[in-house]
Amino acid sequence: MKAYSELSKEELMELREQLLAAYEEKKALGLNLDMSRGKPSPTQLGVSVGLMDVINSDSDMKSECGIDCRNYGCLDGIPEVKRLMAEMMGTTEDHIFIGGNASLTLMFDTVSRAYTHGIMGETPWCKLDKVKFLCPVPGYDRHFAITEHFGIEMINVPMSETGPDMDMVEELVNSDPTVKGIWCVPKYSNPQGICYSDETVRRFANLKPAAKDFRIFWDNAYVIHHLYEDNQVEILDIIGECEKAGNPDMVFEFASTSKVSFPGSGVSAMATSHANLEDAKKHYTIQTIGNDKVNQLRHARYFKNLDGLKEHMKKHADFMRPKFETTLKVLEEELDGLGIGSWIKPLGGYFISFDAMEGCAKAIVAKCKEAGVILTGAGATFPYHNDPKDSNIRIAPSFPTPEEMQQATEIFVLCVKLVSVQKLLEV
Repeated sequence: MKAYSELSKEELMELREQLLAAYEEKKALGLNLDMSRGKPSPTQLGVSVGLMDVINSDSDMKSECGIDCRNYGCLDGIPEVKRLMAEMMGTTEDHIFIGGNASLTLMFDTVSRAYTHGIMGETPWCKLDKVKFLCPVPGYDRHFAITEHFGIEMINVPMSETGPDMDMVEELVNSDPTVKGIWCVPKYSNPQGICYSDETVRRFANLKPAAKDFRIFWDNAYVIHHLYEDNQVEILDIIGECEKAGNPDMVFEFASTSKVSFPGSGVSAMATSHANLEDAKKHYTIQTIGNDKVNQLRHARYFKNLDGLKEHMKKHADFMRPKFETTLKVLEEELDGLGIGSWIKPLGGYFISFDAMEGCAKAIVAKCKEAGVILTGAGATFPYHNDPKDSNIRIAPSFPTPEEMQQATEIFVLCVKLVSVQKLLEV
C-alpha cells in the first residue's frame, strides 16, 4: 500500500473525490454513535447488578469492627472495604482512606486542601506567587481541569513507551521549588494505554524535590482493568517504593470501583503515608462525618477480596475485548502503511489513542461529528485543551456495541483519510 505522501497531486485529487463520495454515503446513514467518554456499557453495568442484592432489610448492618453502618462514624472507612481496596491497589490497609463514590473527588479535595491550607504545615499554595504541575501528555482531561480550576500553571511532559520523560521530570522537580505536583495514570494510561516500567516507578520514588510539599498524584484508575487473562501488565507498588527510597510522604495514590461496580455509586480510596493521612483527616473531620458505609459494606460483602475482584473483571474484559479488537482491526486494515496516523495497541484500560498527521485532529473530529460519530474533543488530552500539534484523538470503545464500533471506526478512518488528503494537497 502506497503512503499518501508518495502520491502525486493528481492522484491525491482523484482520491479525494472518491473519499468525498464515500463520506456522503456514510452521512446519509444518519448514525448517532458516541465514542467521546469511557462510559461502561449497559451490559457491563449488568455484570454488577448482584451488588444490589447483598444487603436488604433483613441484613446485619454491622461492620466487622462492630460499627453500625447505618449510623454516623468511621471517618476513614470500615475495615473490610479498606482491606479490599488495599488489596486492589497493592498496598496495606493502614495506608488507606476510603472516600465517596469517585476518586476524582478525592483528587480535587487533595489539591484544594493544599491550595487553601497547605500540606503538612507548608505554605498554602494560594499564598505563593507561582504554583506549577507537571502533566504527562497526552493525558486525562479531568486531571487538567482540576489544576486549571485552581489557577495552577501546567507544564507538558512527553510520554514514552515506559511512562513520562523522566529526565525532564527529574530536572524540573529536583530544581524548581514552584513545581508542586505531577499527574500520573501509571497503568493502562488514559488515553494511550501505556504502563510505567519498573525503572520509571523507581525513578519517581527516588525524586529529590526542591519543594518539600511536592506530591505525586498517582491515579491508578485501571489497576485491575485488563483486556486479556494471559497477557497482563503489573507495575510496582509506588507506596512501597517511596518508603524504600526514604520518601514515604511523596505520593498520593487514588483508585475506585467506578468502572468495576457502578460509576455513580462505587467506592473510592486514597493510599498514602501515615503522616499524609493524619494531615488529611484534620480537614475531613470538618468536611464530613463519614462517607456512605452502607455502600462500603455492600462492596466488601459482594467482592470479598482481590480474587473476587479479579473474577468480576474477567466478565468486564469479555465485553470490552471485542470492541477494542474490532476498532484496532479496522485501523490496521484501513490505515496501516499510509503514513497518516499511528496508534498503540493497549492491553487494558478504556481508550485507544490515535495520532493523526500534524494539524489534522480538529478537522477529523469535526468531520466525524457531521457523519454521526462523536469523539472526545481534539485537544482535550492536553492542558488548556491545547494540543500543540493538533494531532491526538482519544477513542473510547467501551459504550457502543462491537457492531457499532465497527461502523464508527469505518467512519473515523474515512475521515482520517479525507482530512489527510486535503492537508497534503494544501502543502
